[in-house]
Amino acid sequence: MSKNTDASTSGFTALSFVWRLLAALLLVLLTFNPTGYSAYHWTIDAVRESGFGPLNLLAIAVLLAGWAVFGMATWRALDTLGVVLSGLVLGAIVWLLVDLGVISTESTTAITWIALVCIAVILAIGVSWSHISRRLTGQLNVEHVDD
Repeated sequence: MSKNTDASTSGFTALSFVWRLLAALLLVLLTFNPTGYSAYHWTIDAVRESGFGPLNLLAIAVLLAGWAVFGMATWRALDTLGVVLSGLVLGAIVWLLVDLGVISTESTTAITWIALVCIAVILAIGVSWSHISRRLTGQLNVEHVDD
């Protein structure tokens, strides 16, 4: 007997979200992070030393493609209100954790890491939103295309 499953939700689990979050974290942290080992730092150093080459351009192009995919998917799924609300919820969680003493904001490096993780979480929510929304509401999201 064949089980009839909906392609929009079949296979989406908490682990699916974790994989999307890890991909978003990888994109964000490869682009910039406070350790000094990122595409941003590598490119700035190459430009300063007049060593900017095709490998630098390739890395930037791949990262821009990743940002385009994640950014467009997030914006289409959440729109302005959803992105703002996601940021507001994450900001409130961070504030609560700071207030409870779980997170220290003594350094700009710590604040930078927190902000980068929050950006990755918003991107992960955005690329997962159709699946999450379908699970919560039972409604299928489709993109409206004008003729």
